[in-house]
Amino acid sequence: MSTEEPPLTGKPEGAPHEHGGAAPAPFAALAVTRLTVTRFRSYAQARLTLDRRPVALTGPNGAGKTNLLEAVSFLAPGRGLRRAKLGDVERLQAPGETWETPGWAVAAEVQTPLGAVEIGTGRDPNGAPGSERRVVHIDGRPAKSQMALAQYVSCVWLTPQMDRLFVEGAAGRRRFLDRLVFGFHPEHAGHLSRFEQAMRDRIRLLREGGDPSWLTVLEDQMATNGIAVAAARRDVTARLAAACRRGVGPFPAPGLALTGTLDGWLADRPAVEAEDTLRRALAEARRIDAHAGTTTVGPHRSDLAVTYLAKGMPADLGSTGEQKALLIAIVLANARLMAAEGGAPPLLLLDEVAAHLDAERRTALFQEVLATGSQAWMTGTDAATFAELGTAASHVRVVPDETGGGVVVGAG
Repeated sequence: MSTEEPPLTGKPEGAPHEHGGAAPAPFAALAVTRLTVTRFRSYAQARLTLDRRPVALTGPNGAGKTNLLEAVSFLAPGRGLRRAKLGDVERLQAPGETWETPGWAVAAEVQTPLGAVEIGTGRDPNGAPGSERRVVHIDGRPAKSQMALAQYVSCVWLTPQMDRLFVEGAAGRRRFLDRLVFGFHPEHAGHLSRFEQAMRDRIRLLREGGDPSWLTVLEDQMATNGIAVAAARRDVTARLAAACRRGVGPFPAPGLALTGTLDGWLADRPAVEAEDTLRRALAEARRIDAHAGTTTVGPHRSDLAVTYLAKGMPADLGSTGEQKALLIAIVLANARLMAAEGGAPPLLLLDEVAAHLDAERRTALFQEVLATGSQAWMTGTDAATFAELGTAASHVRVVPDETGGGVVVGAG
């Protein structure tokens, strides 16, 4: 495929409100209306022009549907829905392809409550070989860091790899919760990044037997940002737990709670006092942390505990289907909560989710997406899975290119 011209543009047809005569869905306040990818995964180049409706991407396995979801996920801070190294995202050169510079790029026009914004991001083409530096431009101007994206885009995803979220380690559950927190507290991304950087610097300094005064500076940064991270998580968890208890259609109502040392501190003392407590704890743990090579206290030790309320059962003891239903219920309750509070529901990236639901829950999922005004990007192999959405969604077909090197994206 030529890298000079993009493949067919996927442009939706029909009015957003014509879905089987039902009441018009809310106008999505946060939506991607143009997406261009260059040298991204299987794509040499592709462009989608959309409106604010949900997007149903269908096509055979391996056509590149999830790759488009991953591209959208890079419009928010972080490493994307696959948590891949930037170098692994870049398309491998096919025979006959020549590139003037290395790197991949994602560009988008995003509609936000404050108006349209142009976002561009990708691997730094000027970085050293193997560089993992990501660059971001907002309305044509370079951003200081990718954390600036949190001011414009909130993005939550569900992928098949997350089906074991409740039975695997706490790190995945913290990342999932932090994605939800970004939508309510955009500054959370910066606090989290600064805490993690200071934590890495402190451990390195401890290993080297560094200056105690510099350790104090780093521990102060960790305390300030660490408590801010824990407080934001606690706030959103409490509000989301209340929304989850009300239930979402036929999906089971989940119970949510935070567990961890800092979470206990914030439950019984002011945040300022909790900061002082964390400073002292970090100073007292220097010898232990130096020996262990890790930080033994902080928000990185917290966990999100989820229960199936009707059964009084921890989520990790439920069946695979129950765990998936609980996860979907949390995501939908989050979108509903953001909409109810006058904010913009996050972009929802739902990879192969609808196909694994029974008819009742699939209908409930679609109805909730439309009711909250979320722009959900959904993938599936069978277009019939999304047929009931009618013209309430943009239906886009993704098929392999004839040469096997890239894909063609077309409206369906």
